[in-house]
Amino acid sequence: MNRVTHKTVLVTGAASGMGRAHCLLLAQEGARVVATDRDPLGGQETVAQIGHLGGIGLFIQHDVASESDWQRVIHTACQAYGTVNVLVNNAGIGLYKPTVETSLADWDHIQNINARGTFIGCREIVPVMQAAGGSIINVSSTYGLVGRAGFAAYAASKGAVRMLSKALAAELAPFNIRVNSLHPGTIDTNLTRPVLTSPEAIAAIIGPQLIRRPGLASEVASAVLYLASDESSFVTGTEIVVDGGYVSV
Repeated sequence: MNRVTHKTVLVTGAASGMGRAHCLLLAQEGARVVATDRDPLGGQETVAQIGHLGGIGLFIQHDVASESDWQRVIHTACQAYGTVNVLVNNAGIGLYKPTVETSLADWDHIQNINARGTFIGCREIVPVMQAAGGSIINVSSTYGLVGRAGFAAYAASKGAVRMLSKALAAELAPFNIRVNSLHPGTIDTNLTRPVLTSPEAIAAIIGPQLIRRPGLASEVASAVLYLASDESSFVTGTEIVVDGGYVSV
């Protein structure tokens, strides 16, 4: 317990799924949590659940592709809690389409949320973290590491997140700001549950994965907690993979 006490953590995409799991675990471990999302009802429910756990939480509605929204969110978080010690760029969307069926609008939309949104968040948080250091956790995907048919646009966006994290780790190390990417595999959330409908469907989705089940949002949250805490003070510029062994085979 209390692994992130006295830290303020900003988590995007916090209204459900992995984002909510991150918020709840971080709050249980003592963090002040700023939960952001485009969905106000889901975001407020996340903060309500934080309160039920005895934690401290604040919800701010947020479009991560908007520069002005990022500036407003960070300003509000700093007004409320003084600073932001940890940024979890969790917000993201998926796309499964053959490349020839992927429109430029599809491409732009997924890049705007997954890559542009992560970039803006990293850029805007740096001045806040420069004085005392901090941890930036950028949620990528297994498809930021390996390819799979039908995921070209998505993989490109998540590969961008991975390489942005490495470049920023080198750039921000003098300020004691650590930057790492997190790569979940198939995780059982409200977004994936509609396709995890049978043992056969699960087997097709997880493919050669060594642990023969989808992961849990709580298992990814444990990795976020590690990267947010001082236990990972010597970890930067790398990938943490939580995928049941998918990319190892």
